[in-house]
Amino acid sequence: MLPEAPPGGPDGNRYRLAAERLAGWRAKGVLRRDPQPVLYVLAQDFTLPTGERLTRRGVFAAVAAEGYEPRRVRPHERTHAGPKADRLALMRATATNIESIFLLAPDRDRTLANALAGVTKGSPVASAELNGVHIRLWIVEDQSLIPIPESPLYIADGHHRYETASAYALENRGGAADRVLALIVSAHDPGLAVLPTHRVIFGTGRDVERMLPRWREWFEVQPLAADRDPVAALASIGHDRTACLVADRSQVLALLLKPGALPDRLPSLAQSTAVRDLDVAQIESLVVKEVLGAGMSTPIVRYVADANEALGMVQHGGAAVAVLLNPTKVEQVFAVADAGDVMPPKSTYFVPKVPSGLVLRPL
Repeated sequence: MLPEAPPGGPDGNRYRLAAERLAGWRAKGVLRRDPQPVLYVLAQDFTLPTGERLTRRGVFAAVAAEGYEPRRVRPHERTHAGPKADRLALMRATATNIESIFLLAPDRDRTLANALAGVTKGSPVASAELNGVHIRLWIVEDQSLIPIPESPLYIADGHHRYETASAYALENRGGAADRVLALIVSAHDPGLAVLPTHRVIFGTGRDVERMLPRWREWFEVQPLAADRDPVAALASIGHDRTACLVADRSQVLALLLKPGALPDRLPSLAQSTAVRDLDVAQIESLVVKEVLGAGMSTPIVRYVADANEALGMVQHGGAAVAVLLNPTKVEQVFAVADAGDVMPPKSTYFVPKVPSGLVLRPL
């Protein structure tokens, strides 16, 4: 996305180098513009940490870069100024959408999902392998074959990119700058996968036994048998209520939120009902913060998508405690966005990532 600056040169040269490299690729024919507007269909074949194989399908299109006020594109994350300034400098230098945002369409009648499934039955125009994900791409000249869903659309990934594109559109009114490249995926796509981000905490003095009296105020606490698969067990016990697993080197405990136990007075859960209802918000407030506040050492938190990897970091990697969560549901993401609220950090992990550079869009 952004070349390294030459030795001894200012960091701002990276944006100039990006623009020069892009112009060079165009001049040499490495990049060639399609003669007419088209849609690009993407399929990604990937493997979950559980070993399950899935295929996610989406369509690259240009959507309005108009900010959030019209409510046609809805966010669920809070952004930061630094990344947006960096992306805006790159966009100004290259006048190109080098990577896309990732949008979800509710697609309740499955029109988009069915259309994409039909396109991907044919032979792709290109294929590649990246980080264990098999990528296939189709060019669709007849845009009526893929009905682009009506708003609202929801950002799965790319909040900084969308806000940057909206800022760029205000600077460059008219023309291609008023839109941004987006991969749109149906919420009913059978390959749409959201993984949890488990919390792995490092730092001495975090004794789970000392925290149990506090946790028992809110949770039923049960030891998990050593022969039970932790992911399957967590999915089962958390099917209809908030649950998590807490592991240290000697044990794995299941915490199940007691019915009616969630207090209204917790300041950390003062957001909208849509956020209060999230497993990740409740576990972050009632469990993770307790672990972080224990002990005298400064904690370090790592976020891991693979439950077995998280447990291994406790058993063999020097971590003190792992807190395992169930994944956030897509409809919960929609509910938070509809409420105009934001989710706690590291609430969703949509896999696989949308690769950059498959399609570029000049502005």
